Amino acid sequence: MWGRPPHFFVFIGDENQVKQTLEPIVIAALESLGLDLVELRVGGTRQRPLLDVRVDRRDLQKVTVDDCAGASRAIEARLDADPALFGDRYVLEVSSPGMERPLRTESDWRRFTGRKANVKSTRLGGRAEVEIVGVEDEAGVTRLRLRDAKGNEHLLGLAEVDEARLAFHWKP
Repeated sequence: MWGRPPHFFVFIGDENQVKQTLEPIVIAALESLGLDLVELRVGGTRQRPLLDVRVDRRDLQKVTVDDCAGASRAIEARLDADPALFGDRYVLEVSSPGMERPLRTESDWRRFTGRKANVKSTRLGGRAEVEIVGVEDEAGVTRLRLRDAKGNEHLLGLAEVDEARLAFHWKP
């Protein structure tokens, strides 16, 4: 990330429309590579759209440069097959989700049980760093068992989480 200019993400049209159009295309391109879509952001300008794709491996190994290159080629092939999506002047960036990856799905929460996360939820009073204690299914509703810094446990529905990312603490 160091030495790179900041990116400003501006949705071209309606955000939901863009996601509905792009997500299935990106997911299909990643499927055969054993990769999952973690995050998809669209920015840039109408003349030069930027597609930022974050991927993760299904086998829980670390994402490699070769994984990103393969994903980039697969996504480009699908986007280039339909130039009406972005034309031919788009920029595609594919990378791993990084140390502070977003947590969105039930499988994300299960995978990172035992780790710390920064969670934004009105049930937690805003933002809080918590430990992911577990994930429970209660009558078809996913509930997250989280422990705050004081040792108090909270049971939140997945839908009650506004935003969540793994917490990363630098240890020299």
